[in-house]
Amino acid sequence: MNEIELKRMIEYRYNSVRAFALENEIPYTTMRSILERGIMNAKAETIFKICAALGIKPEIFATSPDAKNGTVQAINDKVVQLHPERQENVLGYATEQLEEQEKEEQPSLEINEPLFEYRVYEKAAAGNGYGYTGDRNYDIAYFDEEIPHDFATWIWGDSMEPTYLNGEVALIRDGGYDYDGAVYLVDWDGQSYIKKVYKEKDGLRLVSLNKKYADKFAAWEEEPRIIGKVIGSFQPMER
Repeated sequence: MNEIELKRMIEYRYNSVRAFALENEIPYTTMRSILERGIMNAKAETIFKICAALGIKPEIFATSPDAKNGTVQAINDKVVQLHPERQENVLGYATEQLEEQEKEEQPSLEINEPLFEYRVYEKAAAGNGYGYTGDRNYDIAYFDEEIPHDFATWIWGDSMEPTYLNGEVALIRDGGYDYDGAVYLVDWDGQSYIKKVYKEKDGLRLVSLNKKYADKFAAWEEEPRIIGKVIGSFQPMER
């Protein structure tokens, strides 16, 4: 990179050389001198400061192997002219730059969090002598958190949005009825439903969270059965 290219880069990123000099605490007269006489006529601290501000290495000013060696030599020549305490400053700055460079060049390590396996069943058995899981078929779903539960089932449709979304896995705690308004998995009329449930005199009222769906009523003579309480849900993750 020559001085003309350096000036273009500065103006592209900072609009003007004066703005670049001000923001990076470099005297404007120094920057003007560098662009007129050449970068290697600058002090070593200034060279490092310019390179750091633009995210480039001093070697970028070299256009050939000989020029590159000349760049390094020129930096060394200027460093040895500094007082010891200033040489320490340059060394510290160069060390920081090298550490940053090594971090940038080091390949990032992808950390794979462990995924936990869940058996997800299709629906409740409808009075056929099997339990909810029994010997029924199931899918395998994965999630990055292990959540205690008794069994899991798929959520189909949008009737329980926005809390329970289509395609999510619902986690069920086996047991009976706790209280009105909780969300349960209910087996009724050959199907399973995930709904808010209210016990009434003549049966169970099944209420959707999505207001576009009307309530359903499962009369006691139709033998609705509360399978368990929904204690959570998750969107399956790819393994």
